[in-house]
Amino acid sequence: MAVLVACLALWQLEGQRRGVDITSFTVSDTPITRMAMPGADGPVVVVAHGFAGSRQMMQAYGLDLARAGYRVWAFDFEGHGRNRVPMSGDVTRIDGTSRLLMAQTGRVVTAAMAQEGFAGEVALLGHSMATDIIIRTALEDARIGPVVVISAFSQAVTATEPDNLLLITGAWEAGLRSFARAAVAMVAPGAGEGDTVQAGAVTRRAVVAPWSEHVAVLHSRLGRAEAIGWLDAAYGRTSDVAVRATGPWFLVLMAAIVALAAPLARLLPQTAPRAPRALRGGQFTLVVLVPALLAPFLAVQVQTRLLPVLVADYLALHLVLYGLIQVGLLGYVGRRPSGFHPVAVLALLVWGLGVFGLALDRYGANFWPTPERLAIIAALSLGAVPFMVADAVLTRGAPLWQRLTARAGFLASLGLAILLDTERLFFLAMIAPVILLFFLIYGLMGRWVAARAGALSAGLALGIVLAWALGVSFPLFSTGMNG
Repeated sequence: MAVLVACLALWQLEGQRRGVDITSFTVSDTPITRMAMPGADGPVVVVAHGFAGSRQMMQAYGLDLARAGYRVWAFDFEGHGRNRVPMSGDVTRIDGTSRLLMAQTGRVVTAAMAQEGFAGEVALLGHSMATDIIIRTALEDARIGPVVVISAFSQAVTATEPDNLLLITGAWEAGLRSFARAAVAMVAPGAGEGDTVQAGAVTRRAVVAPWSEHVAVLHSRLGRAEAIGWLDAAYGRTSDVAVRATGPWFLVLMAAIVALAAPLARLLPQTAPRAPRALRGGQFTLVVLVPALLAPFLAVQVQTRLLPVLVADYLALHLVLYGLIQVGLLGYVGRRPSGFHPVAVLALLVWGLGVFGLALDRYGANFWPTPERLAIIAALSLGAVPFMVADAVLTRGAPLWQRLTARAGFLASLGLAILLDTERLFFLAMIAPVILLFFLIYGLMGRWVAARAGALSAGLALGIVLAWALGVSFPLFSTGMNG
């Protein structure tokens, strides 16, 4: 059943790409994916992703625009996706990092116009962090026409600029919905979501994508249809495009791949020792609470900048301290790592990084590292492996409430670190969703492998996968980011 469901999901997702010419290349060190129908001569749309995003995350919008006749150029910002150039500048100043990303956007616009032979106004579409970048670019670059922003916030928006602006926001993004309503009310007081307002040369509209948060909004059928309609109106075009569901099918595919890990794990040799009894209340509290408190208090004392990724140095240290302390405490209560089988370790790595990773990279988000990130993954593994070995030993044979509490303890530990050094470690907050998804997805697969081959096998493989996931998710920053 899982195979059949996966095949159905693949057929649906590939249907979104079918007939579209998709090519990837590099312009001035910036990775580009061009999407267009064969022979398309429509306007050029440059598409930009949000913080910690990539071109892949924007492909639902890009492919629909391409099938509507537009020539779409999606790119990876510096430090993101497969862009090998780190972000730089001061992230707290508009004339710092933002200015550099605006310049990069301008270079992509220049290259797109030259290569496509397009002399009209280029449309910009962006998500989250990119919304401020493309709005500011539009205000300064006369070559820019209509602007579509998804999950937007920008202090550069006024009652008169940008003069052609569509704001798409997820229904569950309360703060950003307020901004979108305010942006429309600047032009026509009293107007709100669903209203198209005009005042002189200014045209503006705010719409809500139902059942969507900050990521699901990128697959909203309503949002994509609104984007096509808005650009068609701006360019005096008419498109007849069936906007297909992508988000649900992507989730179905990934769920089927995870589900397949269960029967495949049962093909592994049964070498795992019998699952131990769950730890008693006092023992469990000791093993969870002590590392959750000690790791942040010890790690914040060390300030290094060895890895060119935001907060990666701290995270690696936090993980290794947490993991080693927890392994030691588990040994103290009589739970030691056991059950190593190299075939099981390799199988989990192949399935988790290969099959699941390939699907994620093609349909969801960048998952393949550039050479620069391999060293970062190796460094993070030094912390992630002991952490995941401890987690696998602790949760082997544990009831659900203990598994949930153990993982919540680690997230609380990261939260404590942020409180102890907010200025330096604020971006740790963005790691929480990655950790949650990791435990939900890979934690399940690891549990099935541990049942056959032992906790040590699962922990070793999952430590490498966790380091990989963290290493490809967060932006590269140059050491001069605050200079």
